[in-house]
Amino acid sequence: MIPHEATPPESLKAGDLVVARNRKWNGGAHWVVPGSYLGEDRHGWWIFQPKGSFISRPGAAFHARSDAVLLVPRTGDYVATFYDDTYPGDFRVYVDLAVGHGWTAIRPGTFEFHVIDMDLDVIRSVTRGVYVDDEDEFAEHQVSMEYPNEIVDRMLQETEQLYQAVKAQHAPFDGTDAEWFRRGRA
Repeated sequence: MIPHEATPPESLKAGDLVVARNRKWNGGAHWVVPGSYLGEDRHGWWIFQPKGSFISRPGAAFHARSDAVLLVPRTGDYVATFYDDTYPGDFRVYVDLAVGHGWTAIRPGTFEFHVIDMDLDVIRSVTRGVYVDDEDEFAEHQVSMEYPNEIVDRMLQETEQLYQAVKAQHAPFDGTDAEWFRRGRA
């Protein structure tokens, strides 16, 4: 079983660099996104990812076209990225199902937050509403990466709960991110 250890090091403070690093179940590299730590609330820890940040994964890299705010939850097998109306794309909420949450202090003022991306995503889109994405990738990786049955069941249950929460706009998917955008841009 992959634990959820989302508590950051005590030395983490507002303004510190946090590099969010996602890997796949087989250890393969996935997205790397830098940001700055904003603070915490009852939902978890918030990281501001400003416009112009260099975002990369194997085979793709770009500079962010707008600001985003990442939530590392206190509990739950996910991380959530929030976009506001400045985002030129269609997403407003992008929830990555993920396990193995952890933090590493790299040096004073620099930290890494890492997770194992489990393929499934719950998305709130301007044009499509709320939907679950990458179910085909999840099914394929169950076989090719040999996901344990316990993890598969856990991800499917968490996906359904997150889908319902995002659709009903339950906290933290209720506009809570607006204050964190404000703080990030201050």
